Amino acid sequence: MSSSSLSKPAPSKAARGNVTIDVEECKGCGLCVESCPPKCLELAPELSSYGVHPARYTGHDCTGCGICFYCCPEPGAIVVYRLAPPPKAVVPPTQGRVQVGGEHAPAL
Repeated sequence: MSSSSLSKPAPSKAARGNVTIDVEECKGCGLCVESCPPKCLELAPELSSYGVHPARYTGHDCTGCGICFYCCPEPGAIVVYRLAPPPKAVVPPTQGRVQVGGEHAPAL
């Protein structure tokens, strides 16, 4: 089977979150890595000062769900930030045309 016939991963969307991990607090258990739905965490190849491989954020695909934070047994090791979504474009209503729905009921 050639490599071109293998399915390629879907292109990633813009990250909706960001993760910071305190390597001095992380004990390298890997619970956050295993629980992360988009798989944006990994264990670092280098050792921390405690002799463990701490978790690290790969830098992309975070959804800001916070599952890694809730799974972490070490308080303060992981902080998850949800990024503000980009503003949606507002389409002005057309003039002279009655819009259906979205209006408030007239006051009695």
